[in-house]
Amino acid sequence: MRIDGWVPLVGWLRHYNRQLLSQDVLAAVIVTLMLVPQALAYALLAGLPPEMGLYASMLPLVLYAVFGTSASLAVGPVAVAALMTASALSSFAEPGSPEYVGAALVLAMLSGLILMVMGVLRLGFLVNFLSHPVISGFVTASGILIAISQLKHLVGVEASGHNVIDLLGALMGEWHQANLITLLIGLAVLGFLVVCRKRLNLWLNAIGVSSTHAGLIVKAAPISAVVVTTLLTWGLNLEQQGVAVVGAVPSGLPDLMLPSLDQSLWLGLLPAALLISLVGFVESVSVAQTLAAKRRQRIDPNKELIALGMANVGAGVSGGSPVSGGFSRSVVNFEAGAATPMAGAFTAFGIVLSTLLLTDLLAFLPTATLAATIIVAVGTLIDLPAIKRTWQYSRSDGVAMIATLLLTLLHSVEVGIISGVMLSLGLHLYRTSRPHSAVVGRVPGTEHFRNVKRHQVETDKHVAMLRIDESLYFANARYLEDTVMALAARSPSIKHIVLTCQAVNVIDASALESLEAINTRLKDAEATLHLAEVKGPVMDRLKHTDFCHELTGQVFFTTFDAWQTLAQPGDTITPSVPIPLEETRPCESDMPR
Repeated sequence: MRIDGWVPLVGWLRHYNRQLLSQDVLAAVIVTLMLVPQALAYALLAGLPPEMGLYASMLPLVLYAVFGTSASLAVGPVAVAALMTASALSSFAEPGSPEYVGAALVLAMLSGLILMVMGVLRLGFLVNFLSHPVISGFVTASGILIAISQLKHLVGVEASGHNVIDLLGALMGEWHQANLITLLIGLAVLGFLVVCRKRLNLWLNAIGVSSTHAGLIVKAAPISAVVVTTLLTWGLNLEQQGVAVVGAVPSGLPDLMLPSLDQSLWLGLLPAALLISLVGFVESVSVAQTLAAKRRQRIDPNKELIALGMANVGAGVSGGSPVSGGFSRSVVNFEAGAATPMAGAFTAFGIVLSTLLLTDLLAFLPTATLAATIIVAVGTLIDLPAIKRTWQYSRSDGVAMIATLLLTLLHSVEVGIISGVMLSLGLHLYRTSRPHSAVVGRVPGTEHFRNVKRHQVETDKHVAMLRIDESLYFANARYLEDTVMALAARSPSIKHIVLTCQAVNVIDASALESLEAINTRLKDAEATLHLAEVKGPVMDRLKHTDFCHELTGQVFFTTFDAWQTLAQPGDTITPSVPIPLEETRPCESDMPR
């Protein structure tokens, strides 16, 4: 096996040149300016010391640069992972305590190991169980929760909770303790960032700045808020007037060490680590694939599992918290021209310099500034209109999305996403347990067959052609039996029933037994069972069973072959006004399928 199959760095580093270097360095400078305040903010959101956000932005980024396949994905602390980390650790220790910090390292290490094992075993397909409506509902609810959880820093009060009810109740109870100066700082920064996001781009374009550069300036706006409020707090000594600040941030690099090996702690954090791993991977791969498609590049999901796993292991041994790919930073990285994963390594170097040189100034950074930064950043996560769109298109997906959102908001993030996944799987099983089927007839003058309830088609009183629009497995096997036998009972003149299987990709053992039972019952009723358009892989398995030998009818290559063989000219019923075949029809919800 080639080494670049496991270490993608070896492959693209051969072609690395000065032009790629300049592109990566420029992108790294811009992302570093954006990442410093976000790293501090997300560490506080997770209930961790602020320096842990910086530590999580060093070694993990270097490891992803070595093992990652996306040129644009910016790995590091993200809002959703921080929220899930806080929720997972709060039952083990007091936020900010040494035990809490130690548990965070274990959580990062465990998440990394889970991702690496999934990558080695090529289990990337497991994330498909997290449907898009569930993820969308969870992310929207997480964005709302994060924004509400930051209101306490915005007004300068103490409040905690794991859901909206607890958080709002705690805030209302402490509202009278609000610090006016903190509130003014928070609202000023919040207003500044909102205006920058909504208007600054237009203003810059009006004075001749290109859209690309204007967008990058807007994305870097939080760093100016950090600089101004930090200098104001330091110069006016606002800390003495009750303004909460980040406080002393240790200067220097983190020590490398293994996290606690307490078996009970690892087992207790395993469910949370699994959820953080899956959600982080889905978010990261979605962003990476979207950006890669714009440059006609591709990523390898299984290699991404290993790369993100290594990044989290790196966080676990270097004093960081769980990491994944961030949407906003990745977009900035892409727009800034990042050409290879090396941009992430350069970003890590920028964070190292910031940790060594800027920690004394960061001590005066108001937490209200970080809170405002988080609130504006998570605004992109909240997509309430998606609820209406999903509900209108698919009620079952809408139910899963709404349930995930409400349970996340009203109970906890773990219950929300687990319930959403279970509900999605349950609804999928229900839908596929009652597969859609249609009696089809021949469109006059063609070899095409369509639903008799939708089209004027030719039928034969002795032949019934039933199209099955779902794979056949244990959940719908009995329903298939009932459907076929009901069709035979409704029309005693039927001598042949043809199951057209163009949509059937699998026939499992339970469905095979049902087909055998249908064949026997039709034989007793003096009717013949036939199959048509059976796919090759399905037919390969049927050939090795007794069913093919006991089948009373034939297996036809096409539905038209079955029609030509079984339909008799004198028994064919032709529609009075034949209509042309139309592949495209208006979307009408009341039309039979």
